[in-house]
Amino acid sequence: RRAGERGHFATMPGAAAGAHWHTMLLLNYLFAIGTYRLLAFIIGTIGVLGFCNNVVVIILYYRFKRLRTPTNLLLVNISVSDLLVSIIGVNFTFVSCVKRGWVWDAATCVWDGFSNSLFGIVSIMTLSTLAYERYIRVVHAKVIDFPWAWRAITHIWLYSLAWTGAPLLGWNRYTLEVHQLGCSLDWTSKDPNDASFILFFLLGCFFVPVGVMVYCYGNILYTVHMLRSIEDLQTVQIIKILRYEKKVAAMFLLMIFCYLLCWTPYAVVSMLEAFGKQSVVSPTVAIIPSFFAKSSTAYNPLIYAFMSRKFRRCIMQLLCTRLARLQRSIKDRPLTRTDRPIRPIVMSQSRDERPKKRVTFNSSSIVFIITSNDAHSLDVTSKFSEPPAVNVIQVRPV
Repeated sequence: RRAGERGHFATMPGAAAGAHWHTMLLLNYLFAIGTYRLLAFIIGTIGVLGFCNNVVVIILYYRFKRLRTPTNLLLVNISVSDLLVSIIGVNFTFVSCVKRGWVWDAATCVWDGFSNSLFGIVSIMTLSTLAYERYIRVVHAKVIDFPWAWRAITHIWLYSLAWTGAPLLGWNRYTLEVHQLGCSLDWTSKDPNDASFILFFLLGCFFVPVGVMVYCYGNILYTVHMLRSIEDLQTVQIIKILRYEKKVAAMFLLMIFCYLLCWTPYAVVSMLEAFGKQSVVSPTVAIIPSFFAKSSTAYNPLIYAFMSRKFRRCIMQLLCTRLARLQRSIKDRPLTRTDRPIRPIVMSQSRDERPKKRVTFNSSSIVFIITSNDAHSLDVTSKFSEPPAVNVIQVRPV
């Protein structure tokens, strides 16, 4: 019946269809009032966490130069797509949960389905690119550079736009989902044109990327195992490199596992709608995988924080910004005239033919003053205008 209503809606003029759809949804609540409130709380929490976590990752990459690597640039690409989902893809669903049904027009439905599909494909394709980057680094000992990473990101977005733009040109379409709280592809259509798109879409945007990840990480694990089994390579440097590569690969593997854990139920439900029995997919069965898939936008930054030492240190430094600024101001203070004289703490016992050395300090640095005459003045507050017999070496602490 819902499929017939969507087909009837598609044949009506734009304004009349929007008014009819709005009235129809308000008269047919699919969940209890308490369930709608719970769903609104869940999707709102996902949106807030996804926004805050991904903004932190982008700020860290911008603020700290040591994080600006080609690999981390790919991670930022995932954070950008997840941030856009938190800003764009969650808001329409959140309002629909509050209003107990889809209250937007048909154009908004198309935009909601298009944006969520686009950002989801960008994420999974970037994860497969990260798996390939680990593969060529560990197995083939090749390191990517920034031009390679930027080309990869460009191809990822163009590839995603090609797949999500096809329904806008007539190859399938974006329509309301079964739970009536969001929009996606028309999985239920039995038209050969629509069914062919669904088949190729699942193949090119889910199964092929997953296959690339499995192949790359299978070869990585095999290579690390073989290197560990060769006794001649068991040097301290090789062991450290293997540990680092294994840790980075484990972080990316965990990201991929969590992503697939969130999106596989949605893919299974979509395939049931497309190729199985539509009666099996009730609104309750459809809403859980949909919300579970959207939750993938919030966990990637948490994986960085727990598994990447660099990200942890940068987060702590970002949180302690005032302390870092105070340390920088002390460190960069010039050694000029001071209000109080510098107090000597050590004076060397040297022979007559060697110059004597005195070690002094102030609040910002340690100063070594080397003189060849015991009676020479050691006042460093006089802008060092003495004869060249006095040598001053200033050492700033790290």
